[in-house]
Amino acid sequence: MKVGFLGFGEVASTLSGWLKDAGVEVYTSLEGRSDKTRARAKNYGVKVCKDNKSLAKISDILISAVTPAEAVKIAKDVGKYTRGIYVDVNNISPQTAKEALDCIENGKTADAAIIGGIKKGGIKVLILVSGSHAEQFSRLNQYGLNIKVIAPEVGKAKTLKMLRSSYTKGVSALLLETLYLANEMGLDDEFLRCLEATECPGFRESTLSRIKNSAYHAQRKSQEMEEVLKFIEDYSKLELTDEDECLSMIKATGEFFKYISNKIELDERPNYKELFESFKSKN
Repeated sequence: MKVGFLGFGEVASTLSGWLKDAGVEVYTSLEGRSDKTRARAKNYGVKVCKDNKSLAKISDILISAVTPAEAVKIAKDVGKYTRGIYVDVNNISPQTAKEALDCIENGKTADAAIIGGIKKGGIKVLILVSGSHAEQFSRLNQYGLNIKVIAPEVGKAKTLKMLRSSYTKGVSALLLETLYLANEMGLDDEFLRCLEATECPGFRESTLSRIKNSAYHAQRKSQEMEEVLKFIEDYSKLELTDEDECLSMIKATGEFFKYISNKIELDERPNYKELFESFKSKN
């Protein structure tokens, strides 16, 4: 079994490490990738193809794990060279996924969605998949993954991912903003205690992790929320005025992450106090 990864960020490198340990031949291409990505690929010991076209030709399963903005372009680049099954795991809308998968000329495609943090969830993190070749992708379960086929139609996995992202990123944005205000008032610790009193066990740890990741990945999350907005255009009907404006917490969340991504650049995940100080230093 040869599995190739287009892109080699956190998702691709984590999946490749698990599959490699289970005996799968894992490949990637570093065409157009950063020095950081090159170092990561070397560290994981995966086999490197000279370019994306070569990677597409040799892979039994080719997994696209790039940024939302790259998803369609990279599918176009390898569309006529893909020989095996092409699986899109990017955080993109069902419409964008269909556009990307339509570029794969052999028609062997599936769309997938990782439900939850891949690092936190470990090898048993749930991966939903739909599409005409979803069952073939699920064969990777024999190597330890937790893939669940939900439908033969492309887009169903992405739909669930979009709905979940709307919720989780909205909560993350609200937590970040309210904790920032509490910190400014010198009430951050008491505020967290108040929330802990009524929320689930482990809430503080989960919240602080959420805030760190939200800031660190703000640019990517902003792109993901743009995809969510594409998805909800035909469904959001909460009208406010006769001009067909609609009430959308999702839109506000996207604008929030765009603001954060423009405000700061992070090379690592700081604690929340350091993060908030960096906000003020950029004013």
